[in-house]
Amino acid sequence: TFSGSSILFAKSEQTVDGEAKAPEEDTFSYRALVLTGYGGYDKVKLQVKKGKPALKSGEVMVRVKMCGLNFADLMARQGLYDRLPSPPVTPGMECSGIIEAVAEDVTDRKVKIFININTLVVATTHTFLMPEGMSFEEAAALPVNYITAYLMLFDFGHLRPNQSLLIHMAAGGVGIAATQLCKTVNDVTVFGTASASKHEVISQGGVTHPIDYRTRDYVEEIRKISPKGLDIVLDPLGGSDTHKGYNLLKPMGKLISYGAANMLAGQKKNLFAVAKTWYQQFSVHTLSLIQGNRSVCGFHLGYLDSETELIAQAMAAVVDLYRQGKIKPRIDSTYHLEQVSAGGVERRGDKKKDDKKKDDAKKEEKKEKEEVKKDDKKAEEKKEEAKKEEN
Repeated sequence: TFSGSSILFAKSEQTVDGEAKAPEEDTFSYRALVLTGYGGYDKVKLQVKKGKPALKSGEVMVRVKMCGLNFADLMARQGLYDRLPSPPVTPGMECSGIIEAVAEDVTDRKVKIFININTLVVATTHTFLMPEGMSFEEAAALPVNYITAYLMLFDFGHLRPNQSLLIHMAAGGVGIAATQLCKTVNDVTVFGTASASKHEVISQGGVTHPIDYRTRDYVEEIRKISPKGLDIVLDPLGGSDTHKGYNLLKPMGKLISYGAANMLAGQKKNLFAVAKTWYQQFSVHTLSLIQGNRSVCGFHLGYLDSETELIAQAMAAVVDLYRQGKIKPRIDSTYHLEQVSAGGVERRGDKKKDDKKKDDAKKEEKKEKEEVKKDDKKAEEKKEEAKKEEN
């Protein structure tokens, strides 16, 4: 079960033989990950709930096969996402599954009956039929990331051929989605920030110039290649990075802010990081916008839940691109609900950090060896020059 607004893909199928019966109210149960309080992964508990959810007008009940995990869910766990009700609550923004029941007034969705389910009740307007060939994993990873990227790039950004843009967190869900969508437009130059260990992945995905934000000043790196600046900056970071993004815009450029990831620093809420991000929050006078010929936009998919027609149009465009093979969600990893509640995600994250440290150490060692070789070569050259002078 999910609280708040959810977007999901579902398969719509006929009732088996027309004879299957829905589970009785008193035996109906389902599992849910419940956020019991704000904090680390220890606050996420797997619970079994009993009682069949009641369907209201225009709603369907879905047996959930896969759930998507978004950056907003991490912020919600720390109490930094205002669209989530107070704990105890089951978070989540997207999933995929099979329709099991429909309200009496729902006529455009069909039913297949199953028992012993993880269930979700949601408005029909927030459901979309899965296209042929799409896996449940892909369906759960697609809606939030690709709708967000699509609306930012093409509705706000009006992305056109020969333009350039900056994608922060290019190895994240929205970053990968935005990069793939950029490839649908001719000759777009993409600057993408990510840690060095992820450069190969984002380069293969379409990032023209990957930048390691940990060891390089991305503003300087961009200015070296594009002195005039950029046409579009996608900013999920907030704070001082929003200032930098705005200053990178060329005339007629657009800054699109869609998050405040700089507030996150560790598993639990870091008050210093929150305060620092708010203190450094970007503001601009309208005269500066006029004189600079720049625009600033804000995007938050969670506050578009009532704009069903807009979302449906964006989803239709995204699904069409999927059918054409132009976009494809990249699944990093999957977890059973038991693994999440037992801290499996945390341990996987720690392992990734350890692996990254090892990779960075190897790269640093390789770099030092190359420096030593260069020094040795220079020393040899100096010796050769000294010999020539003696002769």
